[in-house]
Amino acid sequence: MKRKKSLSTFWGVLIFFADIALVTTIVLLTYSYAVNKVTKTEIAVIMLCEILGLTIVAAFGDWVRRNVLVNKPVDKILNVTDSIARGDFSVQLTVEHSPRHYNEFDYIMENINRMTEELRHTELLHNDFVSNVSHEIKTPLAIIQNYAVCLSDDNLDEAKRKEYADTLVKTAKRLGELVTNILQLNKLENQRLKLTAEQVNLADLLDECALDYVDAIDGKGLDLFTDFDDVTVTSSRAYLKIIFNNLIGNAVKFTDKGSVSISCKSENGKAVVRVSDTGCGISPEVGAHIFEKFYQGDSSHATEGNGLGLALVKKVIDLIGGEIGVSSVPSQGTTFTVRLS
Repeated sequence: MKRKKSLSTFWGVLIFFADIALVTTIVLLTYSYAVNKVTKTEIAVIMLCEILGLTIVAAFGDWVRRNVLVNKPVDKILNVTDSIARGDFSVQLTVEHSPRHYNEFDYIMENINRMTEELRHTELLHNDFVSNVSHEIKTPLAIIQNYAVCLSDDNLDEAKRKEYADTLVKTAKRLGELVTNILQLNKLENQRLKLTAEQVNLADLLDECALDYVDAIDGKGLDLFTDFDDVTVTSSRAYLKIIFNNLIGNAVKFTDKGSVSISCKSENGKAVVRVSDTGCGISPEVGAHIFEKFYQGDSSHATEGNGLGLALVKKVIDLIGGEIGVSSVPSQGTTFTVRLS
């Protein structure tokens, strides 16, 4: 919360000078009254006692003021920050004043409340992420272990041995992709993946990305259609490759027959890339969650992915200032549209 200008400092200074003025006035009045009635020695004693008495009263008043206005909120803040330091993010501070009459301590308390709320949310996301990662890693490791045990059987025929070996290779590849995606997502979220802006020809980049999936497309007997205009953008080639590799990879993965289409056009001053397929499509309910981490709407293809691809795409899109949209009809296909400035 942005701190508004507070009058507490002004009033504090005013009260301080008022106290000094009051003490000085009392001392001067006492001196004026006693100067012609008592000796100088007696005046000195009276003045000393008066000053000591007024000092004690002022000190006591300041002690009360500090306990009420300073020590009390400071103790509250210290207790809460101590709990936060020990990992308890459920604590909250009660602000006694209305927002209109906030002082500096109230603003600090509000900021601490917002911080603990954010830390609690981050902790939940972290625990959920660790749980999902553990589950995703455990599954391929179990497959690798089981098939490795099967391969050690001396009586295994050659056909089965090849089948098991192929499964091991696919599972190891999936595990490698999972680790790569986790590392990339972690770097993106912590902004440790450098964004190096350069002139990127999207037609060349899309052609390069599509070539990486030619074998998979041919293996499924799919048709590949491309329609690239000569469009150039100023962006990060590495970031763009993450986007298009994931979108093309998903199009191939979720399409068992038909085609995959990739186009690149310039529309209304923006570069527009569309990746379409004739695959299983996405329902509106699934479409609302597809950019969430580890979300897999189509369980029939769960063994082929890890639910991080589109989360990566969305994160990169946000970082480079682009837009992404999806339109889909279940059992007919899906189109992802990326717009870049």
